[in-house]
Amino acid sequence: MAAHLLLRLEAPMLSLGGLAVDQRRPSQRWPAASLLTGLLGNALGYRRTEPARLDALQARLRWAARIDRPGTPFTDFQTAELDSDDKGWTTSGQVEERAGGPNPSGAPHIRWRDYRADASLAVALRLDPAEQAPTLADLAAALDRPARPLFIGRKNCLPSQRLLIGLVEATDAVAALAQAAPADDAQARPAVYFNDASAAPAGSAVTHRSSDERRFVIDVHAGQQTIMELRSGAAQVLAP
Repeated sequence: MAAHLLLRLEAPMLSLGGLAVDQRRPSQRWPAASLLTGLLGNALGYRRTEPARLDALQARLRWAARIDRPGTPFTDFQTAELDSDDKGWTTSGQVEERAGGPNPSGAPHIRWRDYRADASLAVALRLDPAEQAPTLADLAAALDRPARPLFIGRKNCLPSQRLLIGLVEATDAVAALAQAAPADDAQARPAVYFNDASAAPAGSAVTHRSSDERRFVIDVHAGQQTIMELRSGAAQVLAP
């Protein structure tokens, strides 16, 4: 048995990450490991200028996510004129300014960003090894009194309720999810995704190959990680 944190990720709109190609920023079906790392790191007060701390935290995460309510997908088409005089809001409450020169061509900065409206996910996670800092107790305290405002995937995706459900004991992250009450209007048979290899019942998981982890030291997503999805039937490997 091991201690696990239970979280509820629910918001009017959220983004769960995915492989970005050119100007398209997708939202996949499960929360990326980098999303969970960023969420927890933000609560702890970690900064992007501390990539070694973020990499270390991500490497310790063993998680499972239950998609209680998948929500409605939609795409936000964005254009912006980016100039050295532009300023933006940050979660630290300070004004963020751009480096570099003006935009003489006048060409807009274009993005398609995917979201899910009214989605709700239960997440169970533990840290391996458990005794290193930060501990699960540190994460729980930070989620209830975060160093900065929290968001789910992007800064405009503010949670609609308390993120922390509680602390439970379970053999693995999938078993811990069974102790999380379903969301309102949850699906009858919600999908479960996880990276906790010890949680996979024999012959009951489909394996996805995903670039779920961010290499914070070089600031890119890299490699292919194994994400499992609970299904009936024999395990199989799906194309990315």
